[in-house]
Amino acid sequence: MSGSPQELAELALPVAREAAALILEHGARGVDVEATKSSDVDVVTLADRAAEELIRSRLLAARPDDSVLGEEGDDVTGSTGVRWIVDPIDGTVNFLYGLPEFSVSIAAEVDGDVVAGVVLDAAKDRAYVGYVDPALPGGGSATRDGRALAVRGPAPVGQRLIATGFSYSAEKRAVQAAAVARMLPFVRDIRRHGSCALELSHVAEGALDGYVEEGVNLWDYAAGGLIARLAGARLVVLPGAGGTDLVVCGPDHGFDELVDLAVKAGFTRE
Repeated sequence: MSGSPQELAELALPVAREAAALILEHGARGVDVEATKSSDVDVVTLADRAAEELIRSRLLAARPDDSVLGEEGDDVTGSTGVRWIVDPIDGTVNFLYGLPEFSVSIAAEVDGDVVAGVVLDAAKDRAYVGYVDPALPGGGSATRDGRALAVRGPAPVGQRLIATGFSYSAEKRAVQAAAVARMLPFVRDIRRHGSCALELSHVAEGALDGYVEEGVNLWDYAAGGLIARLAGARLVVLPGAGGTDLVVCGPDHGFDELVDLAVKAGFTRE
């Protein structure tokens, strides 16, 4: 089945908007925790599952032979070479507490490469969209509500605002907290918003100078990472000090300094 990256992004955007509307309806009625995952503070709500079911049904109705990888449901294997990577609510704990920092993240891979992504800021109705197109400057398009995105300009490490996050495992969180404490004296400040997809989108729009977090999954960073890269950022996945993958993302200029700082602070495994 054919489908250009732009067409895949154009399919994902209205699906993400519909899922966001459903999530907000659940939130207005009161958020119900249905289950826990890696620990008793890593929650799944009814809204997570309902939103992923909706996203899967809409995508497969339009493209029934595609594959789907979702956070909350079983994998679907297709035959087209296109795989959808879905996080129905990135920032579930924020959603549970009524904090307006959670998103719907939908990415599309073609033969293993992410070529399209949508991050829908559900609480603020902001749509971050990216897709690969070699004919465009920078190799593709990255926009927020239709306006082109670009990373923040160069700054010394000491003047960079860096975002991070923490595992739901107490043991890993202790390792991460120690690394953050070591990094903090060398940067402008640290932020922790609670949604990887949105933090990567903030890098893309120049609202952050970098992002460093261990323990995020592909569905957390596939869409936001593509959008950031198309806006002028780089992203690498390194072995984290806690034993899981570490994602580092920041503007291409000065990126090596950011990685060096993450290593020196102890975010990576020696």
